[in-house]
Amino acid sequence: MEYMAQLQVNKDHYSFIKYNQPDTWMNFWYQVFYVLSLKPKTVLEIGPGNKTVTEALKKNNVQVTTIDIDSSLNPDIVASVAELPFQEKSFDLVLCCEVLEHLPYDLFKDSLKEIKRVCRHQAVLCLPNAGIVFSFCFKLPLIKSKNIFFKVPFFWRKHVFNGQHYWETGKKSYSISRIKKDIISVGFDIIKTAVHPDDPAHYFFILK
Repeated sequence: MEYMAQLQVNKDHYSFIKYNQPDTWMNFWYQVFYVLSLKPKTVLEIGPGNKTVTEALKKNNVQVTTIDIDSSLNPDIVASVAELPFQEKSFDLVLCCEVLEHLPYDLFKDSLKEIKRVCRHQAVLCLPNAGIVFSFCFKLPLIKSKNIFFKVPFFWRKHVFNGQHYWETGKKSYSISRIKKDIISVGFDIIKTAVHPDDPAHYFFILK
């Protein structure tokens, strides 16, 4: 598919008050957690946004290179995930969160191939996860709090491009099983998948 990368939001979208909502903070935390748990020395972060994750990783002695199509965000490299300007196996890990849904799904596998080409060991992906959340949390004295949680995807709802997202997991034609199948088809192994009770709007994939 012929596709011209273009900006979908302006720089003000990433202002602290507007962008850093509580669930966004939790998503940042999980991004940092998964990256640090894999212990990479070098990371390519695709779509750094306001660089909250970037700075957290750097403070933990990770060498981070950022890439984005928006030059106003001051990434290290201005380029698209669909065409990464790096040699094979340039980074220990590639972090790509809340990015791939901004491209037509026809480019999903091509983008994954680029991510796989430049990563030496692992990749951490995060995609929007549409659905109805059912959650119940309780805490008893001297016992750690418990959270009973499950999510029903919007499998009947067709996604309509909203100016930013071309598609979202959990909606009609974009089931998690399809996403997993396409990930595996490019040569990745799926180490772990996760949806967290305090960040139910996102679906994480840890790949190798």
